[in-house]
Amino acid sequence: MENVLSEAVYRKARTSVKKVAPVLDLVRGKPIRDAKIILAVDQSKASKLVLKVLKSAESNAENKKIDTSGLFVSTIWASPGPTTKTGRFVGRGHFSPILKRSCHIYVGLNERSNK
Repeated sequence: MENVLSEAVYRKARTSVKKVAPVLDLVRGKPIRDAKIILAVDQSKASKLVLKVLKSAESNAENKKIDTSGLFVSTIWASPGPTTKTGRFVGRGHFSPILKRSCHIYVGLNERSNK
């Protein structure tokens, strides 16, 4: 992640990218305070995971002595992680695969430029 002041990554989150992507769209480009409120109100599992990463990025900014009041979510995305492959036997001796997908969630915070 280039040109960000603070970043955080959640690796191997036990949910698929498809379920996390709509939650990421809710907070992209929002100030931290608004993003945290949106994620706290949303009741999906993905919103809890994204909120955890957002708080971590905010904490990383505080550790770097950056004022967090002016930060916003500049970059946020999810990429597929490792897939656990299991399965079960179904009728007529066939095997039905079960794919347990995971994802990596990336959050980058930046300050607004007053140009």
